[in-house]
Amino acid sequence: MTQTDISLKTKQTMVASLKKFMETKPLSRITVSEICKDCGFNRKTFYYHFEDIYDLLRWMLEQEAIIAVKKFNLLEDSEKVVRFLLDYVDSNKHILNCVYDAMGREGMKRFFLADFNGSIDLIIAGMEKETGTALAPGYRQFLCSFYSNALSGILIDWFHDRTIRTREEMIRYITMTVASSLRGAVSAKADSYSPAYK
Repeated sequence: MTQTDISLKTKQTMVASLKKFMETKPLSRITVSEICKDCGFNRKTFYYHFEDIYDLLRWMLEQEAIIAVKKFNLLEDSEKVVRFLLDYVDSNKHILNCVYDAMGREGMKRFFLADFNGSIDLIIAGMEKETGTALAPGYRQFLCSFYSNALSGILIDWFHDRTIRTREEMIRYITMTVASSLRGAVSAKADSYSPAYK
């Protein structure tokens, strides 16, 4: 087994322990010592891999959701991506509740922004290639921020209050809105956003 494999297995063991504790107590009351004792690791091992509990949580969410989303073709499989995200929310309610309780709405939103930003950037790159357009960097950054904030906000709202919309409405509305409006933003007035205007 390589050092990389050992490190991955160590991280996964800590994730399993964190999930176990999150079933019974708030995230803010889970300690590094508890996780180390549960896993049979020392604190040095924990801090070699993670800065703190929130870093472990971030890694867990990235491994389970964000990396999986990046395996999809975001332009062609946008509905599958939204379904996957909603499935993840459904199957990890207790974990996301812990995150929400510990960090609040804005904290949880910040948690997802960087990853959503990267995904939106990939979609924009695909649309630029498809339309032969090159957006000005400032406008591209604006679009990434705009859609990342919108998506993370709407998903958190839905997670916190399922009565807002049905699951199928969420899938349809998000897919339709992102596909049509982002495509329009990328292709509209392509001359105005050409590389000459960077």
